[in-house]
Amino acid sequence: MDIELPEVDESDKFEKRIGIVLTFFAALLAINDVGADRFGTDELLAHSEMVSAYQWYSGKGIKEDMVEGRRDLLLMLVESGAIAPTHVEAVRKTTETLNVDIERYKKEKQEILKGSSAVGEANWVQEVDGKLGQVIGAKQWETQSRVLNLAGDKFDAATLFLQLCLVMGALSLLLKAPKLKHFFFSMMVVFGSLGGVFSAWAFSIATTV
Repeated sequence: MDIELPEVDESDKFEKRIGIVLTFFAALLAINDVGADRFGTDELLAHSEMVSAYQWYSGKGIKEDMVEGRRDLLLMLVESGAIAPTHVEAVRKTTETLNVDIERYKKEKQEILKGSSAVGEANWVQEVDGKLGQVIGAKQWETQSRVLNLAGDKFDAATLFLQLCLVMGALSLLLKAPKLKHFFFSMMVVFGSLGGVFSAWAFSIATTV
C-alpha cells in the first residue's frame, strides 16, 4: 500500500523562511534599541559632567585672576614707594603667599581640564571626596560625550534600516505575487544587513569609552 505524502507548497516554505528571517531582524532591532537607550543615557551624563567640569574650571580661573590682581597691585604699590619701608617686607611675604596660591590654582585648573590621569601624580592637588587623583577632566568628559554621540548616530541609522527591514518583510508576507514576494524579501535582507552592520559599528564605538 502506497502512502501519499502531502505536497509541500513552495509558497508556504518561502513564507516560513520570511517569518524566520523577520523574527531574527526583529530581535536585532530590540537589541539595538537597548544599546541605544543605555549609551544614550551615558552620553547625557557625560555631557552634563563636561559642562560642570568647565564651569568648575572657569571658577578656578576667576579666583586665579583675582589673586593675581591682588599680587600685582601690591607689587605696584611697593615699586611706586606707596608702601612704608617698614611694611615692605610684610607685603613681599604676602605676595609670595599669593604666588603660591596662583600656582595652586594653575595646577587645579590643569587637573580639572585634563584629568588626574593626564597630569600625573606629581600634579594632583584637587581632592574629590577627600581623595587625590580622582578628577575626570573636562576634556575627558568632552571626548566621551563626542564618542557616545557618534555611536548614537550609528544606533539611529541601525534603527532606521532595521525598521525598514521589518516593513519590507511584512510586505513580503502580505503580497501574493511571487516576484514581489521575492523582491521585498531581498530588500528586507539588504536593509536588515545594513542595520546589523550599523548596530555592530555603534556598539564597537560606544564600548571604547
